Amino acid sequence: MPTKGELQRPGHLSLQFCNQEPSHSWTDDLPVCPFSGVGYSTNQVYRRDGTPSEEHEFEDKIFHVRADDVYFYGLFDGHCGKKAAHFAAQRMPAEILLGQLKGNENDKSIKELLRKAFSTVEKGFFESIDDLLAEKANLEFQLQEAGMYATYRNQPEIIDCLRTISSEISGGTTAAVALIVKNKLYVANVGNSRAVLCKIDQSNLIHVQQLSVDHDIDNDDELLRLLELGMDVEKIRKQGKLGNQENTRCIGNYMVKGGYRDFDSILRESSQEPVIAEPEMCGGIQIDDSCRFLLLMSSGLYKSLKEATGTKQANLDICKMVIEQFSMHTTITGVAQAVVDKIVRIHHDMYLNSPESLTVCQKRDDITLIVRNFNQPLPSSATPSQTSSSMTSSVDELKTIKRMGGNIITSRPDPEPEIYSELNTASNTEPLMSNQSEQEEGQMLFQSLRSHSLPLNERGRINPYVDFSNFYNAIEEAKKQGKKVPEGCDT
Repeated sequence: MPTKGELQRPGHLSLQFCNQEPSHSWTDDLPVCPFSGVGYSTNQVYRRDGTPSEEHEFEDKIFHVRADDVYFYGLFDGHCGKKAAHFAAQRMPAEILLGQLKGNENDKSIKELLRKAFSTVEKGFFESIDDLLAEKANLEFQLQEAGMYATYRNQPEIIDCLRTISSEISGGTTAAVALIVKNKLYVANVGNSRAVLCKIDQSNLIHVQQLSVDHDIDNDDELLRLLELGMDVEKIRKQGKLGNQENTRCIGNYMVKGGYRDFDSILRESSQEPVIAEPEMCGGIQIDDSCRFLLLMSSGLYKSLKEATGTKQANLDICKMVIEQFSMHTTITGVAQAVVDKIVRIHHDMYLNSPESLTVCQKRDDITLIVRNFNQPLPSSATPSQTSSSMTSSVDELKTIKRMGGNIITSRPDPEPEIYSELNTASNTEPLMSNQSEQEEGQMLFQSLRSHSLPLNERGRINPYVDFSNFYNAIEEAKKQGKKVPEGCDT
C-alpha cells in the first residue's frame, strides 16, 4: 500500500482491456437469415459546405440469423463506445439458441426466456469489466489518499487512466430483438430502438404496429417509475437525459447503475438503480399472409426523419418508403439500404436548405435498419416472399403501368387499399389515418405493387396494354377543325 502522497503507477491491464476488440464468437458462424437485409449509415456532423464528418466510431451492432426453424434478429445501439453493443450482440443469440428452446414452449415460457436472456447478458457484461471496476476503485482510493491536485501535478497519467476507465464502464446499449418460433413472433426491447410490424388486413387496410416501447424521458410511464423511486422528473425533463444517456433502460452502463449515487445529484435521489435492463415484451403474434414485413430500427433512423420533416408518424412514413423500395430492388438488403440512404439525404438536404440562423439537422446519429420480409413481393422471383412456416418462392410480378395524358391505366380494376393506419400498441393509441393526398398516394402505390397472374404471350411476356382512345379522339377533333395533323396519324 503506497504512503500518503505516493501513488502506484497504474498497471497495463485497464489500457489493454480498453483497446481490445470483441473476440470472435460462435454466433458469428450462424447462418444469416436469407429473408432479411440490413442498411447502415454512420453518424455525421455537417458543415455549411456540405462536407460530413463522423463524430465518433460506429456504435451499432446487429445479428439476423437462422438456426433450423428458429429465426432471431437483434439490433443494439451503443452509447459511449461500442463495447456493450458488441458484447450483447454476441451473447444474446447464445442465450436463446444454445439449446434453450426445447420445442414445447408456450408464449409465457418464451417471454420468460427472453427476459432471462437480457438479465444474463447484462450480468455477463458487468463481469467482463470486473477488472476495470477493481482498478477504478484502487485509483480512486489512491487519489483520496494523495489528493487530486498533487496527483494531477505529479502524475497526470493517473488522472487520464481514471478518465479512460470511467469512459469504458459508462458504455451501454439499447436492445431490440425479435424471435420467430413455430410461425409466431416475439419482441423484447430496452431503450429506444424500435420494432415495427407492417400488416394488411382483409379490407386491404395497412396497419403499422410498433411492437416495442421507447424507454426514454418522453415516456410518461417511465417518468412515473422514476418518480416512484424518489427522483425529480422535472429536473430530468429540463436536463434532457438521465445521467449520460436519454434512455431510461439499457444493457450495461455501470455509471448509471451500480455507480449511480456518484454520477450526479439527480440520480443520487433515487432509492434504487434508476436505469434498468428489464425488457418490455410482446408476442406471440401469429405470422400469416397479412404480415408484410418487420423492421428493427435504431433511433437515428426515425429521429432523423422527424427532425427533417416534422412528421408525427415516422413509423408510417418509413413503412411507406420500405414498400416503395420493394418495387425497385431485387434484394432485401437493397431495400433496407435504399431507405436508409433516402432518409440520410432528406436530413442532409434540410440542413443545406435551412437558413443560416436555423439550427436544425446539424448532425445525426448512427443509423441501422433491419428488414425481415414476410409477404412483400420483390421485382425478381430470385428472392422469395414467404411466411416462416412456408418458405415458398413468389412468382408474382409487378403490374404494368402506362401513363398517358396524366391517366394511370392498370391491368387490374378491382378495389385497392385506400388508407393507411398506424397502431402503436405500446401507447395504446387509436389508428391514425393519413390525409387525402396520402390516401391517394397509398392507393397508387399499392396498385403498382400488388402482383397478379397475367396472361403471357408466346415469348413469355405480358402483352402491352395502353388505351390510345384519347389520342385518336384528339386526331379526329383536329381534323374537324381543319388543323394539319402529323403525317401518318390520319390512317
